[in-house]
Amino acid sequence: MKLIDLDIIVTAPPAPGWGGRYWIIPKLTTDTGVIGYGECYASSVGPTAMKAVIRDVFERHFQNENPENIELLFRRAFSAGFTQRPDLTVIGAFSGLEIACWDILGKDRDRPVHALIGGRLNDRIRAYTYLYPRPDHPLPAFWSSPDMAAEVAKDRVAEGYTAVKFDPAGPYTIRGGHMPSRHDISLSAAFCKAIRDAVGDNVDLLFGTHGQFSTGGAIRMAKAIEPYDPLWYEEPVPPDNVSAMVRVANATSIPVATGERLTTKAEFAPILRNGAATILQPALGRSGGIWETKKIATLAEVYNAQIAPHLYAGPVEWAANIQLAATCPNILMAETIETPFHTELIGGTITVENGYIPVPTEPGLGINFNETLARAHPYTDDGLHLQMQEDPIGYHSVNSFAGGAPVKE
Repeated sequence: MKLIDLDIIVTAPPAPGWGGRYWIIPKLTTDTGVIGYGECYASSVGPTAMKAVIRDVFERHFQNENPENIELLFRRAFSAGFTQRPDLTVIGAFSGLEIACWDILGKDRDRPVHALIGGRLNDRIRAYTYLYPRPDHPLPAFWSSPDMAAEVAKDRVAEGYTAVKFDPAGPYTIRGGHMPSRHDISLSAAFCKAIRDAVGDNVDLLFGTHGQFSTGGAIRMAKAIEPYDPLWYEEPVPPDNVSAMVRVANATSIPVATGERLTTKAEFAPILRNGAATILQPALGRSGGIWETKKIATLAEVYNAQIAPHLYAGPVEWAANIQLAATCPNILMAETIETPFHTELIGGTITVENGYIPVPTEPGLGINFNETLARAHPYTDDGLHLQMQEDPIGYHSVNSFAGGAPVKE
């Protein structure tokens, strides 16, 4: 069996657009007619440029190769151009292609992917969700309203979720780590209090940030939210500054989580080795795909750390996350995004039931990808999947944050 053809589908989720501005789905076909789908979570360049990178990686390293040879394919892409170091864009392209290879292998053998990478240890995966606004909540006011966030938290808990995530601490900017304003610190504490009061002590609060704080600023924020016992403090400082993250981790009782912007075991290993975080959040469409992230999870197991796969993307990456999570003894939970478009794009084959995701047992990734629907929603804008704010934050009022891909008017 050989890989002979690549097609790349770029689809844009309709409003409200949770999951980013677009999703990049490579489709691989073998000489035996087996088709596999993957997803590339890469946003340093736009989708037109990214398609060229994906095609280049495919033609150099995948074309006419047996999709079984995952390790060979990884070493080729990782070493290309005399590098042998993580390249965010190249490994993002590789990740989506690699996921598609596993989808092919599972379909060819009539087995789910998890059966090929260690077998199923977990029948269901604990889910968590971001607090997205209700349809009647005004934007952008929602993002700075503890009361509206608490209303949504109650909705999600009523559906069975036992963990909810929110990030009221202000925007991330191109200027690197900043000192949060007093307004943003107070608002963050108010969010934690309102949500904790609304859902009680039996639900975990997941406090999200995006690497936007200075070391001292991250510690100040941690002290303000510690009384509400969040399960994690996500990426409090820029993710490549391991020593700064260690200082934050040592200064707070809240477990530090990181990983959505890291790629390959080469970047995750220093986090574990130095004790910078005890929860890793790899995004499989960026971290190296299923096999490389399986290695990351194994490293985490050695350091007594847990895995919580990240998802701000489409449902193909979600499917890969769940296949991996089924095999991991140190899985904590997995992020979910429930929209009609996510559901329809994979034919409702992955669901959240009373706060848990049943692991699919169908071959490959276990999904029925709807190409017709995906192609009916092409991406026509010029923004990146996610973008940072250029202006610095202010110190006279709350810095409202509508996300890196805010909903358009």
